[in-house]
Amino acid sequence: MRYAFSTLGLPGTSLARGAALAAEHGYDGLELRAHPEEPLHPGSPSGDRAVARRTFAAAGVTVLGVAGYAKVAAAGEDGPVLAELRSLVRLAADLEAPNVRVFPGGGSLPEADADTRAVRRLRAAAPYAERHGVRILLETHDSHPTGAAAARVLERVGHPGAGALWDVLHTWLGGEPPAESWRSLAPHLGYVQVKDVASARDLTPLGLGEGVLPLAEVTAGMPSSGWLCWEYEKRWYPRAADLPRRLARGREHLARLLREHREQGAPDTEPAGGPQNPIGGPP
Repeated sequence: MRYAFSTLGLPGTSLARGAALAAEHGYDGLELRAHPEEPLHPGSPSGDRAVARRTFAAAGVTVLGVAGYAKVAAAGEDGPVLAELRSLVRLAADLEAPNVRVFPGGGSLPEADADTRAVRRLRAAAPYAERHGVRILLETHDSHPTGAAAARVLERVGHPGAGALWDVLHTWLGGEPPAESWRSLAPHLGYVQVKDVASARDLTPLGLGEGVLPLAEVTAGMPSSGWLCWEYEKRWYPRAADLPRRLARGREHLARLLREHREQGAPDTEPAGGPQNPIGGPP
């Protein structure tokens, strides 16, 4: 199993510090928040990207994905959305990252309309991503919070350059049990984003295992080659405890859950998409 965490939990922190924290606490990778507030984003010059790539390589840390903010199901013209997708793909390729995270963002659009927009845009962008060695991952979020909703779009896209990112908070808020999420997402899954909260009314981030999310059920389906990425939303909850002091315990909690599954004789799940598309990597 491979572990990562999102830089959303380290607002204002340098890439070198983030990479050092990952290496120090036994994390194999980072998910980089690609926003103008952060050190790297789609507008960053090539020199900054090259320095970042060397920084991560020196620390022995992989960039699991670039967490972008494109909304593939949103109202409006396709052109700006496709341009944003291409810019995120180029950033990921420059960092040798295999994945780009995008949101649905369908808002109040009728389900069929939101689906059609997402399918059309992902179909257009997926071949470009594949040529760059990158996969665009549709996160279970906002208008498409469940695995079933994300899979409904991705089955129509039908291209290996597009896949799914499972945010376990949103499938839980959507009332979808982990076993159902696994059934829907397994053919499309890039990686799993874990977190923990106190309740559906209080989404302040907690340490893994300190809240109510069904992490044991989620991790029960993980293949041995998979990626678990901790998204600790410190940026949106500044009063939450600082992430660095929670990193070691969070990784230990995930490792303990996985160890318990093995000891109980749980079968090792085949990587999502079969042997040609291992979870967490490009097709």
